[in-house]
Amino acid sequence: MKKQEIKKLSKDEVIKNIDKLKKDLFNFRFQKINSQVTDPSKIGQTKKTIARLKTTLKGKLNA
Repeated sequence: MKKQEIKKLSKDEVIKNIDKLKKDLFNFRFQKINSQVTDPSKIGQTKKTIARLKTTLKGKLNA
């Protein structure tokens, strides 16, 4: 997700996206253990997106 897309999301949507991405990250870890990862860069991208969403959420909660 891009910054502009993230800024347009509501608080509830941000929370739902964080939960979804955490589940995806969990699955990526299992795929990594079983050597089934097709694109290892997705793990890093997912972590960065989660961090962006958490930062945006914190800003929206403080506003």
